[in-house]
Amino acid sequence: MADDKESKTEEPTSKRLQDARADGNVPKSNDAAAWVSMFVAIPTIIFLFGFAAENVQRLYHFYVSLIGRELTKQVLTEIAIVTMQYATLATIPIIATIMVAGIIANVAQFGWNFTTKPLEFKLDKLNPINGLKNIISIAKAVEGLKMTVKSFAAFGVGYYYFLKYIEELPTVSLFSLGAQISWLVDKAIQIALIMLGVFFVFAAIDLFWTRYQYFKNLKMTKQEVKDEFKNQEGSPEIKGKIRSLQFQLFKKRMMSAVPTASVVVTNPTHYAVAIKYKAEDGDRAPKVVASGVDNIAFKIKEIAMQNNIPIVENPPLARELYAKVKPEEFIPDTMYQAVAELLVYVMKLNKQKGI
Repeated sequence: MADDKESKTEEPTSKRLQDARADGNVPKSNDAAAWVSMFVAIPTIIFLFGFAAENVQRLYHFYVSLIGRELTKQVLTEIAIVTMQYATLATIPIIATIMVAGIIANVAQFGWNFTTKPLEFKLDKLNPINGLKNIISIAKAVEGLKMTVKSFAAFGVGYYYFLKYIEELPTVSLFSLGAQISWLVDKAIQIALIMLGVFFVFAAIDLFWTRYQYFKNLKMTKQEVKDEFKNQEGSPEIKGKIRSLQFQLFKKRMMSAVPTASVVVTNPTHYAVAIKYKAEDGDRAPKVVASGVDNIAFKIKEIAMQNNIPIVENPPLARELYAKVKPEEFIPDTMYQAVAELLVYVMKLNKQKGI
């Protein structure tokens, strides 16, 4: 097993990463998501505090108005409805904002990934040995260590600033009630921002560590990469994509050769074959540089017209050339006579045009 792990030196392929995502295995940092939620929660609470306090105050006045009323079934129902109403108004905007922030924080890490595979029933999940391995593992030990360090760091920083605030209490006790509340709010915001800074450090470390471990665990051996490539090569979908790409490249190369042709012979509508022969360039024989039917034939003729390449209608010759000679192949001996007559005809046309 150790040798196998040491041999996993290759970076995970795109298919390996896709399969992991399909299984719900993504590089998710809980600390980073929690920090983003905190980062959004603090200003949200500060901004909506007045709105929430207003609804709490209304609820308080409602409760005061109930003094002296008999607690009938109707009154109890009213209490439940009004309490739910004001509690919802006070908390839902804050909760909804934090929820959206949490979703965005997760999506930003690994993109949108909806899968039900982690919910599928597997007998391995009932295996107590596997469950014990999940509880007692290096990953769990590291997670526990991180939580301990975070707790001590947060407690230590919080305690330090708490003591400093305690030292200010004798002076603050001389303030008016409004000034005391203002001081308390300022200190609460200050300690919240300090905690936010502390947890940012841990979130950044956890994000880096999570992604590092994720890609490390998905690394592959050279043999796994080779086997995956072979499997993909055997896939009809992959073969189809490769053939499509090859055809597109071949078509592009053909079309780029059409401007070098001496003549294009057509069906006239369904077939088009571009022939090149220039003795001054050292061509030993006429050669087909492009051929095609229907849309490709139309494109060949279009390029030929744009480059002033003669287009000659000769249906039998066009069909025979298309059937027997592939692009970039020389004309066979059996077709020399017909092609030679065509080239002579083109030469006469060019002389008449003064080309």
